Amino acid sequence: MNMFSNKEMPSPSSLFSAYASMAASMMLFRSMANELIPHPVRGYLVSSLRYLFKTHSPKLTLVIEESNGISRNQVYEAAEIYLCTKISSNTERIRVSKSPKGKSLTIRLEKGEKLVDFYEGIELKWRFVCAESPQKDPNDPFSPPRSEKRFFELTFHKKHKDRVLDCYVPYVLERANAMKDEERVLKMYTLNSCHPYNGVKWESINLEHPATFETVAMDQDLKNAVIEDLNRFVKRKEFYKKVGRAWKRGYLLYGPPGTGKSSLVAAMANYLKFDVYDLQLANIFRDSDLRKLLLGTANRSILVIEDIDCSVELPDRRHGDGRKQPDVQLTLSGLLNFIDGLWSSCGDERIIIFTTNHKERLDPALLRPGRMDMHIHMSYCTYHGFKLLASNYLGIHNHHHLFGEIEDLMKETDVTPAHVAEELMKSEDVDVALEGLVKLLKRKKLEGDEFEDEAEKKNAAQAAKRQKTGKQQRKPVRNNRRNSTKRTSNRLSAKKTILY
Repeated sequence: MNMFSNKEMPSPSSLFSAYASMAASMMLFRSMANELIPHPVRGYLVSSLRYLFKTHSPKLTLVIEESNGISRNQVYEAAEIYLCTKISSNTERIRVSKSPKGKSLTIRLEKGEKLVDFYEGIELKWRFVCAESPQKDPNDPFSPPRSEKRFFELTFHKKHKDRVLDCYVPYVLERANAMKDEERVLKMYTLNSCHPYNGVKWESINLEHPATFETVAMDQDLKNAVIEDLNRFVKRKEFYKKVGRAWKRGYLLYGPPGTGKSSLVAAMANYLKFDVYDLQLANIFRDSDLRKLLLGTANRSILVIEDIDCSVELPDRRHGDGRKQPDVQLTLSGLLNFIDGLWSSCGDERIIIFTTNHKERLDPALLRPGRMDMHIHMSYCTYHGFKLLASNYLGIHNHHHLFGEIEDLMKETDVTPAHVAEELMKSEDVDVALEGLVKLLKRKKLEGDEFEDEAEKKNAAQAAKRQKTGKQQRKPVRNNRRNSTKRTSNRLSAKKTILY
């Protein structure tokens, strides 16, 4: 029987009219609600309705981001290390890498991958997520490009929340630290200026510099003093806390180029097993970037600022087309606060090393204790340094008939350890290599004598000229023997170890 047999079937036009009337009523009601109900109240009502009709999940998800504000998130780093041991046959994609001198492969999760872990009967689901952030202003040439935001998601039943936060997460941190200690590989960090996420980004490679205190050509007393100072520093955590000072130490390495400053930094890192952060101030434009960089460094690390005499002048940064970089706000006061201000206390067991070829150019404010606690003069090569190089490069552990002549020449000649090492590498034959070094020292001595004689003649000519113009100055009287003695004295004083 037809249901519309006793009634007329509604026409399409009447249905459309009904729908239009209903839509108009809803729009009228919405307009009245917007006018009569305040915006905060509307928001509360909407969120309440969503909560009532929302399907409640028994699961809880922890989001572990790569950074915590402007500093690295230690839980993220620990999870990245820990989860590489939990990869199973169900994992579809992983990232594999190996350094040239690495002992084993480094395995990490690929983005989007999931895995399951169990802790005391609790099922924990991990997921690695990479989200690309949009570019702020594509038309602005100075706007940073797109960057990738990485984080882990950890999902489990809500009833296990306290157990996971109080026991499982600390367990992951502990296991990751133990794994890092077992496979400790020193890292060299440098700033990637092309990575705009959070303003700065440290990126690393393995530090494979072979320098040790046994191979660095420097005065033995100075070497022992540096080792003793490092040992004292790492053992005094409670002392620094008791006296109210940040647990850090500053060193200034100064001297001519080629005297082993970089090798000493590597030797210190290898001795302490500290990672190295290489900071180039020329790439920093604001004081705020310095603070972010400091917070981005790990504990038990060495921060190196090379050629500080060139960096603290802070020249104008310019673009490739010659236009000045806008908003350049890197100042000397910002650098000083970075070294020993309040921000320097954000971390423990850190060493800051400055290097320079010209100590006299540095601002006195940089040189004081608390900023550069220990000043180490890296001098020209001494006879002791030469014997160490001869042992390392040529395997000479006893006396050689040319050692006496080399010792006498070194007392009268300025030559860097790098120059001596280069000469010793020219031949594997001991006699040939040492004879080449003798020739080098004689040539440098002759060049030095000619340079000093020319300088003395120039000074004498200037003095004579001043006398002719009426200026009363006594012309210095020198003889060859006195000049030779003075030159030798000057060279020996230049090689003296200076240690504060």
